[in-house]
Parts: sequence; C-alpha cells; structure tokens
Amino acid sequence: MYESGVPFHSIDNDAFKKLVEAIGQYGQGYCPPSQYLLREPLLKEEVGRTKGLLKKQEEEWARNGCSVMTDGWTDRKRRSIMNFCVNSREGTTFHSSAECSKDSHTGQFIFDYVDKCIEDVGAQNVIQVVTDNAANNMAAAKLLIEKRPNMFWTLCAAHIVDLMLEAIGKEGKFKEWITKAKTLTIFIYAHHWTLALMQKFTKCKDIVRPEVTRFATTFLTLQSLMEKQEKLKHMFTSHEWTQSKWSRKKNGTGAYAIVISRSFWNGVNLCLKVFSPLVKLLQLADGDQKASMGFLYGELQQAKEDIKMAFNNVEINYRSIIEIIETRAKGRLDSPLHMTTYLLNPYYLYKDQSIKDNVMVSDAIFICVEKFFRDDIDKQDQVINMELPKYKEKEGNFGRILAAKGCSENSSSYDPGML
Repeated sequence: MYESGVPFHSIDNDAFKKLVEAIGQYGQGYCPPSQYLLREPLLKEEVGRTKGLLKKQEEEWARNGCSVMTDGWTDRKRRSIMNFCVNSREGTTFHSSAECSKDSHTGQFIFDYVDKCIEDVGAQNVIQVVTDNAANNMAAAKLLIEKRPNMFWTLCAAHIVDLMLEAIGKEGKFKEWITKAKTLTIFIYAHHWTLALMQKFTKCKDIVRPEVTRFATTFLTLQSLMEKQEKLKHMFTSHEWTQSKWSRKKNGTGAYAIVISRSFWNGVNLCLKVFSPLVKLLQLADGDQKASMGFLYGELQQAKEDIKMAFNNVEINYRSIIEIIETRAKGRLDSPLHMTTYLLNPYYLYKDQSIKDNVMVSDAIFICVEKFFRDDIDKQDQVINMELPKYKEKEGNFGRILAAKGCSENSSSYDPGML
C-alpha cells in the first residue's frame, strides 16, 4: 500500500475492503508491515505533501506580501498558548504554536516571539502584524516598529467591532431590551417542559444561535426572537401554557409579560436596526472568503450612515452611539493602511470621486508608500506621481467598462484583490 505511493488516509471504503480481502486470501503466514513502516515513512510522506500545499502560499507571500497574526488563549488545563498564523490572498496558514505558561507575557516577550515568526516567514514578505489591543501587545508593537519601521502593527478588526457592539449594548436604551430577551430565553431553556412547548410552536427551531463572538450570539438571538414573535405569542397564550404550573410562577408570569409587551418588541426591532450594520461589519472582518482590509473603512462609514437612518437622522438620538463607534475606531480602523486600501478599492472610488481629494486619505497613502519603499525614492516617485494618478483618473485599463462594472456589484461579492 505504501510502496504503491497511495497515502493511507486517501483510501476510500471500497479500496479498504479490497485490501482486507487481499489480506484474507493470503491466508496464514502473512507478515503485516512493522510499526515503523506504518508510521515513519507515512509521516514523512504526509510532511512532504503538506510542504507541497504550502508552496503555493509561500509564492503568494513573496509576490504580494502577507500578514502575521498572533493570538493568545488558555486551554482546559489552564495552559497559556500562543498561536501564530500567516494570512495572504491564498488563505490562512498555521505557522506555529508555543506553550508559555511559565512566562510573563510582557511586551518584550511577545515581540521576541513575533519577531522570530517574521524571520521564519521572511521579513521582506510581511506587511503587517495583527493582534488584539491588549496593553502588552501595544508595548510589543512599539518595539517592532522601532526594529522594522516598514511594517504595520494592526489591531484585530473583529475584536474592535465586537467591543463597539458591547459598549453600545450597555447603553440604557438597549440594555433594557437585551436583558429582557436574555431573561426570556433563559426561562425557556432552563426547563424541559417550556423548551418542549417552544419547540412545538416553532416547529423544533431554536431561539439561541451560537456565534463566534459573544455579542454576535446576542444579536442572532434577538433576530431569532423577532422572527418567532408571533409563534411565541401563540405559545404564551395557548391552552397548554395557561393550564401549566409555569403560568402561575413568578418567572413564568415575567416571561409572559415580556412576550405580550409591545414596547419589548419595538425595542428589539430598534436593537436590530442599530446592531445590524455593525454585525455585518463584524462578519466581514471575521470572514475568510476574501481580503477584508479594503472594505473595513468604507463599510464602517456606511454602518454609521445606516445607524443614523435607524433614528430618522435625529442627531440627539444617535449621537452617543456614533461617539462610541468613532472612539473605538480611532487609530484602529482608520490607520494609514486602512485608508490606503479604502482609496485603492475601486468599489468606493468609482462611486465617490471625492475620496481622492480627502486630506486624511492622501496623507495615509504617502505614509504607506514611504513605509513600503523606505529606501527607494525612485519607486516612491513612480507610485505617487505616475501610477496613482492613472488610477485616480481612470486612465488605460482603469477606465474600461468592465472595470467599472465589477465595482457596481454588491460589496459582499466584489473582491478587488482578484483583479
């Protein structure tokens, strides 16, 4: 089997049956392969196959650059583990993992680990390092920028948007409805009888829908409640409910009051209108179907406009929410790298030509070009004074109908990185 060059893991059921039959036909005296033959050569073969799969990604790193991503977490045995991954247009690749339970996670410690990963990947290939915004990561960022001034240290967009949602969710106007929604779902799921009754009326559909982040789960639960509004009302006014012991208990009467309350459902509807644009941004940042960097700043601006519309553009009603978004985004989702990719995404520039005259955007692209081509003035001159004007003015291929048509599609399907 191994000598034939067919990896063991790739054999299907039919082939495996034939293998067993062949062994049986051989009869007594068959000498199975040794543990070494089953383990060592096959392992080496698998390592070689994996390296072959990585080759395409490594070529992409060298051609268009890549991002180094690091994340620390604690496993069930309370061990502290740090993971490193490399992301490019070809996808995300696991690089390495280190147990660091005995180490103090200082900025210097994180920097040393990240820097070693950068050396392994190739410093010339790395454009940015992505982490969350913990204080020790910020200290490591300063050390990295000092050593490698041509790189960016970028904060995880999904983490930032999730923090935005949590902060907004704590606002009085939303906290009340979220708390009541949690009270209702906890009551239903805490008892077998109420859960069975809910599933009867919803045709076995659940309310709680787990997601990657805690607040995304909260949003999906609110969305699910809204979708099942009528079914839940029928449940709490049904004969089964009124005859049950739960209809007379305190937590049961509380759940009933929530479900029949018009103000509760209006509040949930408002929550969804406000949270939906940011959840959409969260899903974009946390997805892996396409490179999201070029859409983050543009979709953040669109999310703010959608939230304003949810309040009928009455500033006094949306002001605190926009302040939360802008405070969390400042220096995190409006970095020079975010602004530059925003400009270089035709999806936005072709719709709004005023972007190219934005002072912040212009400053951002100068910063990026100076970083990318730090010691090459001629290359900086070529990009800023020759190539960029062609793109801004839609000269050559940038002006073709086909180029503009692609940008008119929905941002969820359009990927400028594939052009």
